[in-house]
Amino acid sequence: MCRLMMEFACGFVYVSPSVTQKDSQRSNANVIKRSALLPPLSRVRPRAPPPPPPTNPTEDKSPKSLPSPTKIIEQLEKGRELKKVVKSTPFYENTEFHKKSEVTSSITPQQTTPPRKTALLPPHMRPAASSQPLSSLSANTQTFTYDLPEDEPDLNMQLWHPDYSYTTPEGTGVQVKLPADTSSVSAQTSASAPPLPPRPSFMKSIPDYLVLLPSSHSSPSSSQKSPSDPSLVPPPASKGSADQGPLPGNPNVVLVSLGKLLSEERVQTIQGEPTSCSQCGSVLDSSYDNVVNTCYFCQSWQSASPPSIPQCPLTGYQDGLFLLCPNETPPCAAKALLLFCIDISGSMSITSQVSEGEHLVHRSRLQFVKEAVLQCVQRLSEQQPDIRVGLITFNYEVTMHGYDNFASRVLSGAELTDSNYLKEAAAGFPSPPPLSQTKDYLQRQVLGLSESGTTALGPAALLAIAMASRQPGSKVIICTDGKANTELGNLEEEDIGARTLLSSTIFYQELGEYAASEGVTVSVLSIEGTDCRLDELGRLADRTGGKVVIASPKSLHQEFEQIIENRTIATHCTVTLLLPQSLHMRGERQAGHKGTREVGNVDRDTEITFQFGANEQDAEVAAAACGSRVSIQLQIRYRQRNGPTLLRVITSDRDVSDDSSAALSSLSLAIIQLNSSQASAALAVRGRFLDARREGELQRKLIERAIEHNRSVEDKQTYQDWVKTMEPIYNNIHNFTRRISVVSDSQQSLTDAGAALLYAMKHSNRKSISLKNKQKL
Repeated sequence: MCRLMMEFACGFVYVSPSVTQKDSQRSNANVIKRSALLPPLSRVRPRAPPPPPPTNPTEDKSPKSLPSPTKIIEQLEKGRELKKVVKSTPFYENTEFHKKSEVTSSITPQQTTPPRKTALLPPHMRPAASSQPLSSLSANTQTFTYDLPEDEPDLNMQLWHPDYSYTTPEGTGVQVKLPADTSSVSAQTSASAPPLPPRPSFMKSIPDYLVLLPSSHSSPSSSQKSPSDPSLVPPPASKGSADQGPLPGNPNVVLVSLGKLLSEERVQTIQGEPTSCSQCGSVLDSSYDNVVNTCYFCQSWQSASPPSIPQCPLTGYQDGLFLLCPNETPPCAAKALLLFCIDISGSMSITSQVSEGEHLVHRSRLQFVKEAVLQCVQRLSEQQPDIRVGLITFNYEVTMHGYDNFASRVLSGAELTDSNYLKEAAAGFPSPPPLSQTKDYLQRQVLGLSESGTTALGPAALLAIAMASRQPGSKVIICTDGKANTELGNLEEEDIGARTLLSSTIFYQELGEYAASEGVTVSVLSIEGTDCRLDELGRLADRTGGKVVIASPKSLHQEFEQIIENRTIATHCTVTLLLPQSLHMRGERQAGHKGTREVGNVDRDTEITFQFGANEQDAEVAAAACGSRVSIQLQIRYRQRNGPTLLRVITSDRDVSDDSSAALSSLSLAIIQLNSSQASAALAVRGRFLDARREGELQRKLIERAIEHNRSVEDKQTYQDWVKTMEPIYNNIHNFTRRISVVSDSQQSLTDAGAALLYAMKHSNRKSISLKNKQKL
């Protein structure tokens, strides 16, 4: 169950192949090969020579076949008796053999000179033996002798020193190029190259011979078929060999299902603050007496040479829930507030033609809004009679509507220009009683609304948020059809210059921060066909987790219902992701191994994603991490809607790999698609359109490569539907920007349609993407 809160798009932590590995692959065709007679670089020299191979006395001695390796070794052992007595010298004396005309006589076993070994003739000097019987072979075969230097140990007689080591010099030969067609080798060439002789027992430390002739002309041994140098073996052709290159985009995506917080609180609660690292804040244990001596997440992987991987602090999946302030007094358990903030300015009198049965009638925008509010009040009174519903209206003045025992209050003129005064006025206005007591009065207030005047949207939004802040988890629904055009939060006079717009931008941004800090969710609804500057006004909804919607007059009730049903289950939510030092966050304000995001209010469908990856400058460290395991820690600090402050700590161990094929096979396209939508939209709403397009294109290439690798028909269809959703960012972002530059000639602001679309994408989840794809079908 707890795994639902942190899901990974990839089956492991993926790191791109190291820079050295890429360079090796690019220059593989021009690399100088090591000599075949040299031992491999990874070979470890044994401390003692291997025992001589056993002999088989029953072996076939037929003269029709070549002598077996065992018999040749026996002949070589017998040849020791034919050695010549020479003066001990540190130089080899094989040249003395050519001065002798007769076969040397046998010598006595007593030797005062260092032992001599029998050397094999090179292949080109060895006489042909295919037509000679075995008996004549030993009699007629010439034997070379040589003396070992005095300072060279006998590999067969004495053990090697345990501390002795040597370095074999590198070969200087170039790469051997075999003919493309092995059948083109002539029979004469093959006849002139006799089979290779077997190796004597005292040469076991020398690598196997390498056969450079086609297998059809000789019969190499099993060791000759697999040379010790892996660089000479062609890479095996596999089906997924094309998927071994570095992947486009980033498969390292973490999905955090914050909407599961309420259902996942069955984890045993631990009282008090956990012991954490003073530098990064990581929690390495969930026990009562945990002590953090060395922080795993703060250790540098480059402190050792070569880089070493710190040991993971935990094994498997860990989950802990801490009650941070046991003595904290929770807020009152009263029901959260629902405040309708309705525009009644003169533009709300514009009518639209609609059909009622067989008749066509004209109804104003305000009439549609009043009808939608009345339907919501009626339904809430039946299903949630204890909920408290308030009403605030605005035109050139702002009215806080009361109830039977408390009169309404109207603010106008200079009162609407002072933010502190507005907050004090909201604090002095009483909260409405439960809807069961105020339903009739509220319905009469709604029916009596009429249109006139300008649009004091900014002061009305501030009053509504200040009233809702008394109870965390409250909602404010702002419904308007035009731009705010009074002094506080003015969005209409954009031709004056950047100064006016900047002050309004700061106002709505700070208002969103204020609402989030008080646990208030703000949603903004505009009526289609109007221009409300949702790119600025939508900051309220974006910061508080609300919705930005452009609705037709007939669908206002449906949009109201969806906002009301989406209840807030946690407030003041902050999510932190901790990575080892070799990894870093992507797309977050922190560029290091720690990323923190202020989420604010959380509902049941809230899902957020993070991207992370290996540091590009730490290619050596990333390569060293392959095959190891790393720990990733998720911390979620939040406040229950009517409860205390809690801290959820989840730590997961993940394998590290640079296998691109395995990454494609384990990729979750739904998580990658959700992350691409959220990340691209987050860049676009800040005006970074080129970065948003680049981010979307990289992740799209990754998804296409995964679909091609896995060959899934279902994934391909889902991907095609998702591409249509991302079309505004990929190709048509210019259709959602204003023609007149607002801030500068190089930066365009979003239209209402563009703002509503991008804010919805930024706060999308897997469920909303799936529903949108089904609607398009």
